[in-house]
Amino acid sequence: MTVATNLGYMLGMLLVGALAKRLGVLSRSRRDKLTYFAFAFALPALVFTSTYDQPIREVIEPTLVVGFWVVVFSVLGISWLVHRAVSPPSVRSVAIVQSYHSNLGFLGLPLVASTFGALTTAKASVILGVGALTQVPLTIFILVLVNGADVSLREEAFGVVKTPVIPALVTGLMFSGLGLGVPGVLESGLGLLSSLALPVALVSIGASLSAEIESFDIKTVSTVVASKVILMPLVAFAVFTTISSSWTTIQAGVTMLATPTAVSSFIYANELGGDPDLASLNVFATTAVSVATLFVALHFLL
Repeated sequence: MTVATNLGYMLGMLLVGALAKRLGVLSRSRRDKLTYFAFAFALPALVFTSTYDQPIREVIEPTLVVGFWVVVFSVLGISWLVHRAVSPPSVRSVAIVQSYHSNLGFLGLPLVASTFGALTTAKASVILGVGALTQVPLTIFILVLVNGADVSLREEAFGVVKTPVIPALVTGLMFSGLGLGVPGVLESGLGLLSSLALPVALVSIGASLSAEIESFDIKTVSTVVASKVILMPLVAFAVFTTISSSWTTIQAGVTMLATPTAVSSFIYANELGGDPDLASLNVFATTAVSVATLFVALHFLL
C-alpha cells in the first residue's frame, strides 16, 4: 500500500466504526467484544508472527528501548510543565497523561505492519511490549498522584503484566533465539488472525470515539493535540536519529510514538478521577488530527 492508500484505509475504517455505533449496529457490548478479540487474539498473533522468524540480535536493539523511554519521559516532563497550573486536578491529570500515552497496540503496530517491512514490524512489537510495561503504569501513577484516587497500584501493575501481547512477544523472541519454526498450517492461521488486527482495531476505535461535550477548554485540548501528534513525533525523530544508525529502528520508533492518544487512557482517566469528557474529546481530537500528521510522518519515513 502507498502512504495515501494506507491512511485512506485507516480513515475509512474509523468512519465505519463511528457509523456502526451511530446506527446501533455496534452496541457497547458488541464493541467491547470486538475490542477484546483484537486485544486478546489478533494483536498477540501479530506480535508473534512479526518476531519469531526475525534475527533476535537485530530485533532487540538497546537504542530502541532507550529511545522510547527518553521520548516518553521528555514529553511527560514538558506536558507536566505546560499543564502544571491547570485546574481542577481532574483536568490537569488528563491533559498530562494524554500528551504522551500513545496508541501503540490498536493503531501503532498494525499500521507499521501494513506500511513497513518485517524487521521494522518486529521492532515495533518490542516497543509495544516495552510500552505496555512503561506507559500504562506511568499513566496510572500520575492519575493516582494528581487526583488522589484510592486504588492499589500493586494490583493495577499486576494487571498490566497479564497483557496478552507480553507473553506473545516473549514467545516470539524465544522462537527467534532458538531458531524454532512454526508448522505451515499454524503459520497460515496466525497470519490470517494477525491480518485482522488493523481493521478490527480501527473499527473498535471508531466506535469508541466521542466528541459529544457541551463545553471545553480549547487551549487545553489544542495543547494536548499539539504535544501528542506533533511534538512527540518530532522529539522521537530527533532522539532516534541521534542514538541509532538503523533506519528500521527510526521507522519503528517514530511511527509508534506518532500515533494518537490511546482509547485506554480514557478508561484509566474515568476510573482514576480524571475528567472523562476531556479525556474522550482528547482521544477524538488527536485521532482526527493524526490522520494528517501520520501521513506526513510515514511519507518521510518510507
